[in-house]
This record gives sequence, C-alpha cells and structure tokens, in this order.
Amino acid sequence: MSNSVSVINQRVLLLNGSTWEPLSVITVPRAMNLLLAGKAMVVEESGKFLRTVQERFAVPSVIALRTYINVPRRRATWSRRGVLIRDEYTCIYCGVQPGNLQANKVLAKNDFTIDHIMPRSRGGKDTWSNTACACAKCNHRKGGRTPHEAGMKMRWEPKIPRTSYLVIALGTGPSVWKRYVEM
Repeated sequence: MSNSVSVINQRVLLLNGSTWEPLSVITVPRAMNLLLAGKAMVVEESGKFLRTVQERFAVPSVIALRTYINVPRRRATWSRRGVLIRDEYTCIYCGVQPGNLQANKVLAKNDFTIDHIMPRSRGGKDTWSNTACACAKCNHRKGGRTPHEAGMKMRWEPKIPRTSYLVIALGTGPSVWKRYVEM
C-alpha cells in the first residue's frame, strides 16, 4: 500500500506538443488521465507501476501533449535563489563554480552571492537583467561600480528565465527532466 501511495505522490513533467517545451509539473493521476484519454504520450518512464486488480500501468516521468497548445509566457518572480539557480552558481565575472579552488579554499554554494550590475547605490533594482551570481572575490572587487568602470567583463548577459525552467530547477524533480529544460 505504501508503495502505491509514493507513486501517486510522484510528479510528472508535462511537455507541449510538437515543441516539447516544458509546460508544468503535474501529478501522476492527472498524467494518467491525459494518457488514458489519448491526449498525451509517454516520453520517459519512471520505472514504477500502478497496479489494478487486472492491469499494470507504467508510471511516466515525462509526458508530452499530442497537440500543441498556445500558452502565454509568464514572468518568473525575481528571487536571490532564482538568480543563483539560473546562473548555475557560476560567477558571471571569473566563471568559478562550487568545488573550484579560490584563495586556497574550495568554494561551496553558500560562497556565492548576488551582484547588481548597476549597483543599488546608483539606482540598480532587484531585476533579472540587473542581477547575476558572483563569487565574493569578484563582487568585492567590483564594489559600487559598473562592470565597465571596474574593468570587468561579464561572461554572459543576465536574462529573464523561462518560468517553466525555474519551476523545475527550484523543485527536486528527477534528473531526466533536465534534458527537456532549456535556458
């Protein structure tokens, strides 16, 4: 009984038809309803099963709608954690990541901070395009200046992430989902 309860509580990544763009994360019962109604197809299986008295159904990890649906873009709400995840805990200036050595110290995720491209002291806001992940060393070096004034080059342009990417990245979905999520 407890095994079937854990399967029911599992989540399934729903992709749009034809584009395979992530739409949302749904429950197993909702996914099974879409599959049984012929509205979706299995893309990846989880390796788990739902059993009835006479049948056994493979539980999907990823499904795709059979037809494309037009979904208006939703704006992702800015957060410090969201910026760190969007940038994959990589310093926008030097490219250092967790596990790298810097100043005789192996960096951890909590060694990274948010840098404001246009400093807050000069009117910079907490927005996706004005913030990026930075290591403490680079953030301190840049200080209250713009990257240009500090003579520092950004490795990428900070952008608004797709909401679907953040929903999946902020969650604890299966690693198989990552191949269907693009920045």
